Amino acid sequence: MTGVLLALASALLYGVADVWGGLLSRRANFAAVALLGQAGGLACAIAAALAAPAPSVSTGDLAWGALSGAGTGLAMVFLYRGISKGNLSIVVPVSAVGGVALPVVVGVAFLGDRPTAAAWLGIAIVVPALWLVSRSRSEEGGRVRAALVNGLAAGAGIGVQYLALAQAGDESGLWPVAAGRVAAVLAIAPMMFSRGRRMPGGTVWLWSAANGGLAAAALVCYLLATRQQLVVTAVVLSSLYPVVPVLLGVTALREHLSRTQAAGLAGAAAAVVLLTLAAG
Repeated sequence: MTGVLLALASALLYGVADVWGGLLSRRANFAAVALLGQAGGLACAIAAALAAPAPSVSTGDLAWGALSGAGTGLAMVFLYRGISKGNLSIVVPVSAVGGVALPVVVGVAFLGDRPTAAAWLGIAIVVPALWLVSRSRSEEGGRVRAALVNGLAAGAGIGVQYLALAQAGDESGLWPVAAGRVAAVLAIAPMMFSRGRRMPGGTVWLWSAANGGLAAAALVCYLLATRQQLVVTAVVLSSLYPVVPVLLGVTALREHLSRTQAAGLAGAAAAVVLLTLAAG
């Protein structure tokens, strides 16, 4: 049950971070927001790693963390680029579906994960639920195609992020998360400076860095969740973050909840129940 709660906490934190980062990307360059976010996440991850026990940190653990961070860097650039163009309702669910598919397939095929029947049912429900929960009503073909490309690219990065981080050893503490933030900064920096983009002024840079700390906390929760349960279950529950933008839109922004979105939320809730029972 602890693993389930940690995975759901990861989804909540990631959902808030995606909305926050996406809104910031509409005020400043998306690459700058992503870079500053990872820099802020690095500071928070190092602080957390120093405070957490780490009996044995191997080079392999750090390498897995670095690979995860490279996936994070790729994911955040494409995610924020898509959201900055006003396509949050398409980019976020598409990225989530991609982020679920890769780790689940690899976990079952190569890592020996064997979900129960209830868990399989939850996994089967969550993929269409993630798509429905933020379904866009837009019929603009060009924008939709661009959003799909950004979402699929972000999903590939998220899949690598989740899958690689789960391979770090339990005794490595939180150092793989810190190594990942270093890799993410190094992955994004060339995109930022090679095209002469400028860092944002005012308070945007501070909020971007703070948002990165929120995303780093989400990764910490996810890593701890993988040490409590199957990677497949942790990935699926953590990937429920698209629910957050929809709920924030309905409650805070007074947006209308369509029947399609309501069906997606119901499916997501059913998936949580099934995966919780399977992990209990």
